[in-house]
Amino acid sequence: MHGIRTRMAMVGMGLVLAMLTCGVMLAQDVTTNSMPGVNFAKYHTYKWISIEGATYPNQIVDAQIKQSIDGQLSAKGLTKTDSDKADLYIGYQVSIDSEKQWNAYGMGGGMRWGGGMATAQQSTISTGMLVLDMYDPSNKQLVWTGRATKTLDPGANQQKKQKNLDKAVQKLLKNYPPK
Repeated sequence: MHGIRTRMAMVGMGLVLAMLTCGVMLAQDVTTNSMPGVNFAKYHTYKWISIEGATYPNQIVDAQIKQSIDGQLSAKGLTKTDSDKADLYIGYQVSIDSEKQWNAYGMGGGMRWGGGMATAQQSTISTGMLVLDMYDPSNKQLVWTGRATKTLDPGANQQKKQKNLDKAVQKLLKNYPPK
């Protein structure tokens, strides 16, 4: 009887850890990197470019992504232009993958009554990633890149999609220009 209680307690602990892990995994992750020695103060204008071989969403989502990035870059003092003489060329790409998520819950009778019941259910969630790249056209060099994961959820409603996107872009460009 003691062995059964121990095993059930271990299963219950495992399910609690699984639930905590799932909650943590829903947070947006942001990483950035920049070319050492670049003087970002010299950049004042930017132009949107398409990255060859990149994956892009439909036209509506494309416009939403660019609008969100434009807003953040404008707040940083950069001006969008269509001129080929822009200081920076900016491009993005997206990726939407599926990952497994475990939803678990348990009902226990406590140690006195022994046993208890626990269930775990697997579901699939979409994880979207937005990658933003900035190039210096004068030397054709990547000078800044950033990634935001868990940004694009194709299953979310329109307002939630925009809110998540704006939040991710704000986090992505929080430390731009790099110090």
